[in-house]
Amino acid sequence: MNDALSEVQLDRSFPVSPERLFAWVTQADKLMQWWGPEGIDVFDHALDLTRPGAYFAKMRGAEGQQYHISGQVTHVTPPRSVGFTWAWHDETGQRGAESHVIFTVEAEGQGARLRITHRDLPSPEMAESHAKGWTSTLNKLATRIS
Repeated sequence: MNDALSEVQLDRSFPVSPERLFAWVTQADKLMQWWGPEGIDVFDHALDLTRPGAYFAKMRGAEGQQYHISGQVTHVTPPRSVGFTWAWHDETGQRGAESHVIFTVEAEGQGARLRITHRDLPSPEMAESHAKGWTSTLNKLATRIS
């Protein structure tokens, strides 16, 4: 986690080409295999990070708790980066504070590295929570990417 009050930055290396990694972090069929922390599944979504525009994902935890995020894909630069806004919805459906996420893919040795930068989070506690969530999500991606 970055020392900035409201930013998370995580890096993970994968044994695939940058093009393959970029497909895994942008295409809906691949995103559905790893999106969300361990123990969370996506039950409804319009999650396509291959083009600018709106997206959303509704997720469910093991105990039945539900989570809803939405935002806008702000840029797509294959196979290098994709950026999108991010906001949680509360139990009434009200959209909360908006933050920004960028996935950056770079060649690294025989594979590729993914950097997740999540900035403009509203508090250090939210940054810590998101760092845990993204770390768990990256663990899922590592077990599924091929």
